[in-house]
Amino acid sequence: MIDALQFREVRKAFGRRGPVALDGLTWRAPAGAIVGLVGANGAGKTTAFGIAAGYLQPDAGEVVVLGAAGFDVWRLKGRFGILPQDAELPDRQSPRALLTHLARMQGLADPLRAAARVLAEVQLTDRQDAPVATLSHGMRRRVAVATALLGDPTLVLLDEPMSGLDPAQAASLREVLVSRRGRATVVVSSHDLVALERLCDHVVLMVAGRCVREDAIDAVAGREEVARWTLSRPPEIARLAAAVPDASLRWDGHTLEQRARGGASLDAGALQLMAALAQDGIAVRAMQRGDGLEQRFFEQERDASRAVSRPASAR
Repeated sequence: MIDALQFREVRKAFGRRGPVALDGLTWRAPAGAIVGLVGANGAGKTTAFGIAAGYLQPDAGEVVVLGAAGFDVWRLKGRFGILPQDAELPDRQSPRALLTHLARMQGLADPLRAAARVLAEVQLTDRQDAPVATLSHGMRRRVAVATALLGDPTLVLLDEPMSGLDPAQAASLREVLVSRRGRATVVVSSHDLVALERLCDHVVLMVAGRCVREDAIDAVAGREEVARWTLSRPPEIARLAAAVPDASLRWDGHTLEQRARGGASLDAGALQLMAALAQDGIAVRAMQRGDGLEQRFFEQERDASRAVSRPASAR
């Protein structure tokens, strides 16, 4: 199986005259990858998750989940996990009781062990028997994440999993998700684009119910196209340009921008650039590859908005 999840021309509107949430949405989640689903509020991310999980039915198109069209609860039992955007937990139950109950419903062989394992992963063993009502917001969020990860499902959808977590808790959760790379497909919807860029292999950019771009994170963030160098002092651009003929160089007063030109290798140009800088006695204090996921998303959103706003005669 190449893809764990596919959206194929999916359309969803709420009512005959209601808003169109998904407008021919098409994207894929490669098997074994951590996939970032990126979009502004109202882009359709939560609706897409709802259709993938069988909560909603599409008006047109299809969603292929782990090799078959549509959501079949019996076929996907124990193989599919989801954290909805506004997941609510029963206040009177403890995390261990809740997760053990869910493990039994999924038909897991050892429900108690499965619950204990996932509680350890989200670092809640010390509060496993406390009523959910007594837990902090961050702790509740970790319990909710645990419900989606219970039993090591093959496909996991997480809607804003790090919302309300402090920096240490968020970093710990990222490690948990990274540990699943290659043995599960994890799709994460989040507004924290810096965290997604560090976490994901593949990214889907959504604007107004459509996918405007999807690709490997290196391609989307431009890591093979541009690098920015922080230097100990301003360089002599003309001399550097002669030393790195296959790159376009620009000094903005703070950083040196290097862009690969004509399909040239950014890495090869970087080696030439470092040699020239060393010869001039200029130290490299930092280097960043790519424009970053955040900037690329803003550019895609702006371009998509301009395309929609143009009159039909100009298209």
